[in-house]
Amino acid sequence: MKLAQSFRLAALAALLGAAVSTGALAQTLTIGVRAGPESIDPHYTATGTHAEALKQVFDTLIWSGDKLQLEPRLATSWKAVSPDVWEFKLRPGVKFHDGSDFTAEDVKFSIERIPVVAGPNPTTIYVRRVKEVKIVDPLTVRVVTDGPAPNLPNDFIRLFIVSHKAAAGLTKDNANEAFNSGKAAIGTGPYKFVSWTPKDQLLLERFDGFWGEKEPWAKVVRKELPNDAARVAQLKAGQVDIIVRAPASDVPTLKRDPKLSVATVETVYLFNMELDLRDKPPQITAKDGSALPKNPLQDVRVREAIDIAINRPALAEIAMEGLGAAANQLVTPTIAGFNKELPAIKADTVKAKKLMTDAGYPDGFKVTFSFTSDRLPGDRQVGTSIAQMLARIGIEVVANAQPAAVFFPARARSEYSMAMSGWGTLTGEANYTLSSLVHSNEPAKKLGAFNLLGYKNAEVDKLIEDASVEMDEAKRNKMLSDVAAIVAKDRPRIAVTSIGSAWAMQKDKVTISPRVDEDTLAMDIKPVKK
Repeated sequence: MKLAQSFRLAALAALLGAAVSTGALAQTLTIGVRAGPESIDPHYTATGTHAEALKQVFDTLIWSGDKLQLEPRLATSWKAVSPDVWEFKLRPGVKFHDGSDFTAEDVKFSIERIPVVAGPNPTTIYVRRVKEVKIVDPLTVRVVTDGPAPNLPNDFIRLFIVSHKAAAGLTKDNANEAFNSGKAAIGTGPYKFVSWTPKDQLLLERFDGFWGEKEPWAKVVRKELPNDAARVAQLKAGQVDIIVRAPASDVPTLKRDPKLSVATVETVYLFNMELDLRDKPPQITAKDGSALPKNPLQDVRVREAIDIAINRPALAEIAMEGLGAAANQLVTPTIAGFNKELPAIKADTVKAKKLMTDAGYPDGFKVTFSFTSDRLPGDRQVGTSIAQMLARIGIEVVANAQPAAVFFPARARSEYSMAMSGWGTLTGEANYTLSSLVHSNEPAKKLGAFNLLGYKNAEVDKLIEDASVEMDEAKRNKMLSDVAAIVAKDRPRIAVTSIGSAWAMQKDKVTISPRVDEDTLAMDIKPVKK
């Protein structure tokens, strides 16, 4: 009798266990991503895929909506109390994942630690205007800036808040270890950090003490699948629920699959080429490998020739298979400061060859062209196609496709003489991009952090600096559009194409609200109502 009862209880327990397991599985979201974080420290790098992953664990002071509109997050309101002081009111009742209270002390600590721990793609650009942080009370912070700072709220969409207790005393040498182990990975976001295997997967679980709306997913798995074919294969096999950056070539087929659905969006990212204007470029030679008497890229006619040798519509339609559009400046049309008067750039191989001859390079020269192979949709294909286009005007291009993990550190060391990368104006205003990419590299002013190849234009610098303190929006936008016109003429950087993106997913399980910054967040993915 007792034995039979034991079997019945065991069977019941197994049945209940199976039910619980199935329920838990139904609440697990598995996302196939192209790339993941480079650390669990949110202040380590400004790379988009890094910030995307950690937005789910660490909240920002201000949130960027799906179209980059500013929304309250850990700050419920903000205002300029004087031209150089912003006041932020903080959300009450917010808890960190360890149960401790979020206060103004955590905001001050997070701002002040960024310059100490920022890595290869420095996050210092988000706090460069900050001079001092003053705590008024536990839920009020005043940020003193180095002059009028109209864009501070836009910069703070990437101000991730960490626990001042959990991350206390960490340095550039030991911060990554503390965060990657989970010891310091204490945020206020809707999901808690569980574990991270670099280049493999990031595991998260729902934080039921989150201050906002409860998330439907008990667990989130972000699987790194850099190979496009592998992501598609795992989606079709049901091993992931949704994939990011579905290859453009596969989108028509994925749309026809009755088990799948596809969502697309035009993003704020675009590909741009950066050209080495230094006296001694490391990767430019004569075609026979011998040294040239001077750097050909210092001649604006050569830069123009490169610009008009590129057939942008062909890149968008063929290399990017329709998920792109021709670009004529460093920001997309929805960004404040976009210059509407600049004409489209038309490819003209004949004129480009004449410009090369006039500049003294009728037979061209040799250059290594570096670009990422695993970061943004079509990066490898676009880079390879540009190399072929430049060959038509006599430039011998060595195409150097690199994983992002290799590309960005080398780029930060100024090792490339011609490179292409993707950049998104994530704050919604052109100053973010122009002050980083084309202002003279001046660490003392915290400007030009990504302008490492020698471009300097005093007029550009003045316009950017004036715009950064101009509180009148119309005047500020005019200054920024004037910068765009000068850069389009100088061509230290060459805008190539904007980047569209596609997500593919299990039709009966999930839906997504796409974002123009291309972030794929568990918070924007919802279960299908049945």
